[in-house]
Amino acid sequence: MKRAMYFLDQKDMPTKWYNILPDLPEPLPDALHPGTGNPLTPPDLAPLFPMALIMQEYSPERYIEIPDEVQEIYHTFRPSILHRAYRLEKALDTSAKIYYKYEGTSQAGSHKLNTAVAQAYYNKKEGIKRISTETGAGQWGSAIAMGCKFFDLECKVYMVKISYNQKPYRRILMETWGATCVPSPSPDTKAGRDMLAKDPNCNGSLGLAISEAVEDAVSRDDTHYSLGSVLNHVLLHQTIIGEEARLQMEKADDYPDILIGCVGGGSNFGGMVLPWLRDKISGAKPKMRVIAVEPQASPSLTKGPYTYDFGDVAGLTPLLKMYTLGHDFMPAPVHAGGLRYHGMSPIVSHLCKLGLIEAQAVPQVATFEAGVQFARTEGIVSAPEANHAIRVTIDEALKCRETGEAKTILMCHSGHGNFDLTAYDEYLSGRLQDYTFSDTEMKKALDNLPKVPGK
Repeated sequence: MKRAMYFLDQKDMPTKWYNILPDLPEPLPDALHPGTGNPLTPPDLAPLFPMALIMQEYSPERYIEIPDEVQEIYHTFRPSILHRAYRLEKALDTSAKIYYKYEGTSQAGSHKLNTAVAQAYYNKKEGIKRISTETGAGQWGSAIAMGCKFFDLECKVYMVKISYNQKPYRRILMETWGATCVPSPSPDTKAGRDMLAKDPNCNGSLGLAISEAVEDAVSRDDTHYSLGSVLNHVLLHQTIIGEEARLQMEKADDYPDILIGCVGGGSNFGGMVLPWLRDKISGAKPKMRVIAVEPQASPSLTKGPYTYDFGDVAGLTPLLKMYTLGHDFMPAPVHAGGLRYHGMSPIVSHLCKLGLIEAQAVPQVATFEAGVQFARTEGIVSAPEANHAIRVTIDEALKCRETGEAKTILMCHSGHGNFDLTAYDEYLSGRLQDYTFSDTEMKKALDNLPKVPGK
């Protein structure tokens, strides 16, 4: 009988996160202070994050122990299963082998819980009482709401307004776990009020929601800010995905020729690929391809310049070296709310600049076409974000059909789409639209990039 699923016993779960910083062939560019432009230091981040997370952001250690309290909660939803997609392979008539690591079985329905639990734990240990954060599609908001409840923290979530309206069940899930969720732009912060005065009908953006959450955090002594993607410590916590996948692929007696994940800020992609990239960096697997997939409507890696930019609209966050569409970018209302961010994780950007990974941008309708084919073969209705990875996985498998190559493809499936059925309804009824980011929009978006002397 064909083996379609590869499990790990909880006793065999990885107990350490993998930190790629010491293995990078070139150091990651410094993050810069938004006021002075000088390299950021750990004390600069203290108003926003607990010191334990700040130290992880800069850590020279290759492995960082996962605290027992975090492992205890991980054990309620991990290890996640590695699947072999035999039915999809058959439907595609491909010579490729397709595996996917499915993160949709967590209580929050996605990979986001891997860092939400850790961030809530470290904030609780430092005596923080309340967390403020942003969310796009609501996957991160859901996860941090649960993490905060498990560690008895208050939680305020600024949800991008278009997603707040598109995905009411995500809001309800957050509120069920005890969080307060408001649409961004909101009247609760100066950043929100300023945008509402400028454009009362603004659909919002992740950059704007970040401005609101950061403003909220720095205005209160009992509150820290929490981020669901982009920063080094967030990708670090997600490496539990790739570390598990390595053990499971050993059980399958296989090794990926191609790794694929969707990218918005970079967390699920980084979580899967970073533990494998050490083999490419070391020269053990130099020909392994690693593909980051983004929407054509928010094509930071494929269209944006590699430069310093703020992580938010108001310019409150550190300046990060990244591929960016400009911090005041207002995205089209695609359903993949988690991929509508203007910039890319500094680590993912750096890896792309070094040529260790590649990027592809795909249109919205084609991703849902792939998602429906995946649902009808593998049975999982995927989040719109995950559909981007599925699209390119199918495309690469079809190339193998044409060439006859028997490549092994490993995809990170970031979460389920059970709360995204209105998006599927739009696709199935023919109402779903494609959006592209034009050269005119690109030029306008980059007009306000910060000037960083000597950088």
